[in-house]
Amino acid sequence: MRTDTAPTIFRQDYTPYPYRLPQVRLEFDLAAESTQVRSELRFEPAPGTAPGTPLVLQGEDLELVEVRLDGRPLAADEYQLTDDTLSLVPPGHGKPFSIGIVSLCHPAVNTTLMGLYVSGDKLFTQCEAQGFRRITWFPDRPDVMARFEVLLRADPAVYPLLLSNGNLIEQAGLPDGRHQALWRDPHPKPCYLFALVAGDFDCIERTETTRSGREVLLQVYSDKGCREQTRWALDCLARALHWDERRFGLELDLDRFMVVAARDFNMGAMENKGLNIFNAAYVLADPDTATDAAYRGIEAVIGHEYFHNWTGNRVTCRDWFQLSLKEGLTVFRDQEFSADMLAEGLPPAEAASARAVKRIDDVHTLRLAQFPEDAGPMAHPIRPDSYQEIGNFYTATVYEKGAEVIRMQHTLLGEDGFRAGMDEYFRRYDGQAVTCDDFVDAMESVYVQRHPGKDFSIFRRWYQQAGTPRVRVRSHYDPENRTCRITLEQRCAPAGLEARQTPPPQKPPLHIPFAIGLIDADGRSLPIHWEDETRDTVVLELREASQTWTLTDIPRPPVLSLLRDFSAPVILETDRTADDLALLARHDPDPFARWDAVQETAHRHLQACMQADRDGNPQPALDDLLEIWRTALIDPTLSPAYRARLLALPALREVIDRGDPMDPRAAVAAWTRTRQTLGAQLADAWRTLYDAMADDGGPYSPDPVSSGRRALRNLALDNLLAGQASGAAELALAQYRQARNMTEGLGALTALLQHAPQDASGPLADFHERWRDDPLVLDRWFGAQASAPGCTVSGVRALMALPDFSLRNPNRARAVVFRFCMDNPGNLHTLEGYDFWAEQVLALDALNPEIAARLSRAFDNWARYEPVARAGMQAALQRVLDAPGLSRNVREIVSKALGA
Repeated sequence: MRTDTAPTIFRQDYTPYPYRLPQVRLEFDLAAESTQVRSELRFEPAPGTAPGTPLVLQGEDLELVEVRLDGRPLAADEYQLTDDTLSLVPPGHGKPFSIGIVSLCHPAVNTTLMGLYVSGDKLFTQCEAQGFRRITWFPDRPDVMARFEVLLRADPAVYPLLLSNGNLIEQAGLPDGRHQALWRDPHPKPCYLFALVAGDFDCIERTETTRSGREVLLQVYSDKGCREQTRWALDCLARALHWDERRFGLELDLDRFMVVAARDFNMGAMENKGLNIFNAAYVLADPDTATDAAYRGIEAVIGHEYFHNWTGNRVTCRDWFQLSLKEGLTVFRDQEFSADMLAEGLPPAEAASARAVKRIDDVHTLRLAQFPEDAGPMAHPIRPDSYQEIGNFYTATVYEKGAEVIRMQHTLLGEDGFRAGMDEYFRRYDGQAVTCDDFVDAMESVYVQRHPGKDFSIFRRWYQQAGTPRVRVRSHYDPENRTCRITLEQRCAPAGLEARQTPPPQKPPLHIPFAIGLIDADGRSLPIHWEDETRDTVVLELREASQTWTLTDIPRPPVLSLLRDFSAPVILETDRTADDLALLARHDPDPFARWDAVQETAHRHLQACMQADRDGNPQPALDDLLEIWRTALIDPTLSPAYRARLLALPALREVIDRGDPMDPRAAVAAWTRTRQTLGAQLADAWRTLYDAMADDGGPYSPDPVSSGRRALRNLALDNLLAGQASGAAELALAQYRQARNMTEGLGALTALLQHAPQDASGPLADFHERWRDDPLVLDRWFGAQASAPGCTVSGVRALMALPDFSLRNPNRARAVVFRFCMDNPGNLHTLEGYDFWAEQVLALDALNPEIAARLSRAFDNWARYEPVARAGMQAALQRVLDAPGLSRNVREIVSKALGA
């Protein structure tokens, strides 16, 4: 682990690698304690490379055994070896040459889970972003693309299955009792897409026929005994394959596609070419062990990694600054895939509602994770200009905001235009390592054809600017001329390190597609005459700091429905009244805008509650929100899944983030009181809804209708307990005992922990006894407790003292430490809580710097908090920064947070 301060790397300093690497052969003699790697690298000078230019390879925590140049062993003085590089001067004749390297790595002691490591009794690799250098010395950068041939050798009693990228060429036994497998990937790839898996697995497989008539083999590997839990993942993989053919014309380009579940994994999954390695949490599912949310999460992640086969693998990143080129684009694709799967087979109105539920969930994630990031010290554009540790830039900005930037291009081009742009992108860049600009070039080529005189020159600023734009909306209706004048004004304040500059930079305007609609006082849509058509929704293209549009032939005073379908990742500033929001919350035909009106009404009430507490005034009335919820509770035209979103309060973290200053204890008090009141005042309606959403007794299905009913029923139960309705605890206990699936059982247990912990001890003991041998299910048990309001620092320490807990397993660390620090603000924001956070960051840093760095992000925005919390977090951050032996990963984040 590197503990010095990493140098800052700048995008403007990019230079191409001076040597090409057409072919790589790797031979592995696999063993947990020590694995020998023989590499044969066939280089050739790139055009323009001067004779004598050094060849520099990266390596980390490796033992060098031998280096050969064109077959000749090199003496120690013929190459230079440092802690992280191996360099030499190749022959000066300008012709191809080969480098042979023999090295050793040690998987069993590799707790970082990067490179080659041990999980249980198996071997796995994780090479993105810079893990391959932990396997062997190599030009570990994404623009060096090679065709890999990989020979794996191992003891069949220990590692009976040997997997790598591409196509299996041959398998054979060896005279010494070991066996080997030869894999060849026909497509050039960077080393971050290399994968190796060895161990004993169950496998489920099927053959699918592609649109061109080829038969391809799909396989999902898992721990022994888990085979039946992988059927959903295999179904999702097949659906993703055919969806990508239908929607984008992209076909699987290998003979097989493999997914392997790993119990220890830093991330969700990894898109290695043809051999995707997954966190087991995103593979294993059955009704008894997985919630509805887990089923949908598996579908999304399976789709995401499969879609990378083209958007990330066939066309990859030139450098790591271009990370959103593959991640933002592929998140957009997996969002669309999930939305289409939710809507598949439903009548049009229900399909639209199902897609809206997915859109709401995605926006909720963006606002919860990315908006605060944009307002904090780690703010960066979706294409960063600099970094110290690239692992710290796998962020919500790169992924979620990156997806929104792609979605805006889809909005501006339309479905047909976006597909044409994608086709052009692959036509130009298939098989290459390219940049975000290259993608926008392809999209712009279609846009300029359809919009003469316009281009994407302003739109490109989304790739250059950090921060969340704010759009101010003003309108004026002229009844005499029947016109509505709409003015949009945009501003984007300096964010992150920019805000510390003197003077802070002035940001130019962005190109923002802003979708609006109009409804009248009775909730009816008003038609808009726009570009020779009559529409319910129009997209205004805001390109300047301020622009005005005049809509004609508007017969009645309108109420504006704004940012429909969340057409751009911006923050709205409006003068809409409570009555306007109430009208939109009941009648807006755009499901997202309707949900957003309810959320805004709730936010205004919660902020008013906090202000009343600060001023010592009585609490404000809840009448507006109460009436909106009462109406939605009994509206039979709304799908259960949509109602479950409509009737949920804003996330507590989002409420805290809106405070000025941020005051977690005040936010928790206001949020809790509001939920209690809504539960109590609407108790009869909640009970009626709870009974109406009861399971019909049929077999479990994760389909949107069934899962929506379960979500709404669990929400009703939660509100009944929050409002202390008579018999609510007994109802929850009965639901837990009679649960026919994990969604029902965990929903009842969580509700008890949140509102009636005195009644939760029996279900907690029963849950642990039933699932103690299933790590993924036990993670849910840990997480439900760590996030409960009754779990203090002493409580979370008690959870960590249990034999089932291990800080070395990322899933278990996330279930306990992360859930407490991220989802339990009432108990985290104490002096004891701040000390606990610092202690855990340092403990994790000694084991796994990437996981520690993610936990260290919890206090990014400490400077925006009220004084007592601010001082406590600052001291905790300083304690971490002052700790000896701090990793580069954590040092970058904490030093930026403190401005050090």
